[in-house]
Formats: sequence, structure tokens, C-alpha cells
Amino acid sequence: MGELVRYQVAHGIATMTLDSPRNRNALSSPLQRELRAHLHEAIGDPSVRVLVLTATGPVFCSGADLGEHRTGTVTAGPEVMSDILASLWNSPKPVIGRINGHARAGGLGLVSACDIAIAAASATFGFAEVRIGVLPAMIAVTCLPRMTPRGALEVFLTGESFGASRAAELGLINRAIDDAALDDEVARYTDMLRLGGPQALAAVKPMIRRASELPMTEALAEMAKLSLERFESEEAKEGLRAFAEKRPPNWVES
Repeated sequence: MGELVRYQVAHGIATMTLDSPRNRNALSSPLQRELRAHLHEAIGDPSVRVLVLTATGPVFCSGADLGEHRTGTVTAGPEVMSDILASLWNSPKPVIGRINGHARAGGLGLVSACDIAIAAASATFGFAEVRIGVLPAMIAVTCLPRMTPRGALEVFLTGESFGASRAAELGLINRAIDDAALDDEVARYTDMLRLGGPQALAAVKPMIRRASELPMTEALAEMAKLSLERFESEEAKEGLRAFAEKRPPNWVES
């Protein structure tokens, strides 16, 4: 069958490329296991600063491998996909989704689990689960925090496909970019992310989630403590020295 997820690390960027165009990069059991392994490798690699998830061909990911489900040959249990989504969602390193083409169903779970998702303007999206009598249940965990409640009801209930600009309106992606400019836009984001302190970047996601779930008075007190802790960290001290000395901090590649 060959490699279904290509993995490459260069200049601190780990790129994971779904490479199963024969079935539109569907989430087959072997592909899920490969993607999970590469995610764990990238997150655990101290040389990696940013993760990029993308695919080959005109389809980013078509969702579940329906052939496996029809024939009863699914060998990856739900815990594998759960781990993939959780790894993307909780990664201490920023994750960019380079959405090169169409995304459906489970593919939108991957899109929404990325921290930043940039899509080609020609890409289309859709939750077609109800049209085959199933539910977008697991991926709702990562999709719903990104989407407006009314928008989620609309696209989950109708199963209608929609374009990249609508996906941005719904909150599923950050922006839609002309296809020819997709790589330049992804590079612009990776370049910006590599300027951030690794520990500070790792703290951003839990900070946002914690601040949003607490009552205001508690949130202000906890965030004040967190802010002070960061200012007192060695990373922040290096960042402040670098700023004063008009040089890049030691975590920025020269």
C-alpha cells in the first residue's frame, strides 16, 4: 500500500501530508495510524516549532473510509481518531491546516482541530453524514467550538456543501486564499509563528480556554498570576534582553 502520510521536517516545520489520492485521502485505518504516529513524533521532537497538516491531490480529506465500513474491515478503533483530534487540539506547538482542496465530514474534524486553517478558495466543505443516516458526532467536539450555533445547525442538518468563503464565515477556517497564493500564505504564518517563544506559544491555547471558562473576577486574578509567572520566566527574560539589544531572541533561527 505504501506510505499514506508523508512526513518531513525542515527549518523547524514538521509537515504531514495525507497522500492517499486513490480514495480521496479518506480516513482509512492505516492512514489514521500513520497520522497519529507522525503527530506524536512531531510534538515530541524538540527541533519542531510548527506543525503543518495538508494533503495531495484535489481533495484534502473526504472523511471516513466508507468502503471499510461497508465491508466491515475497519481495524482502527474510535480511540485512534480521538487521539488524532486531541493531539491536534492540544498540541503545545502551533498547528496550521493547509487546506489544499475539498474537505468533507471527518476531514472537517481535522480542519477544525488545527489552530489556524488556511484554505484554497476553490475548496468546498460539507457535513453529509445525515444523508447516509449517521452523525458527525466525534468531529462535533472540535467543530462546535469554532462555529456559531446557528451555522452548525444549518450545515449539520442539511448536509449541503459550501465554499471556502462560507467556511470562513462559519469559523471553520481562518481565511480563503487564491489557490496560487496558498503556499505563500502558509509560509507567512509559519514565519510569524517561529518568532514566538516556544513556551509562550505552548501556553496560549490553555490560557485562552481557561480565561473563557472562568467568571470574570476569577479569570482576572488567575490571568494576572499567569502573566507575572511568564514575565519572570527565563524565556521572557531572554526576549526582553533581545528586544533591548535589538537582536533576535535565541529561539529564532538565524
